[in-house]
Amino acid sequence: MDIVFIRGLRIDAIIGIHDWEKKQRRPLLLDLELGCDIRRAAATDQISDALDYAAVTERLMQLVADNRFELVETLAEHCAACLREEFGIPWLRLTLNKPDAVGAGVAVGVIIERGERIP
Repeated sequence: MDIVFIRGLRIDAIIGIHDWEKKQRRPLLLDLELGCDIRRAAATDQISDALDYAAVTERLMQLVADNRFELVETLAEHCAACLREEFGIPWLRLTLNKPDAVGAGVAVGVIIERGERIP
């Protein structure tokens, strides 16, 4: 299985359990590894045969803009489900990083894997 990756995607979100976190957007950083077969895209050199990482990025930004979450775990699950369903991604690894969550310079987050790698 080939992997298309997106690293350092910054998305501003309303996320957190505290009242002050629910009042302002704060940055999140996402790293994605998306399983796919790139052979057809490589052969045709056509975006229509590729996993369009610009479309993936736009969709995640829209998902986060349209929702509010308390937990990074919930947001990560929603992102993974959206990508798998809407883009037909059989396997992914998503890292969601919430910078400065528990103090200046301290990042917290989750890494999840969903689906199965196809040989």
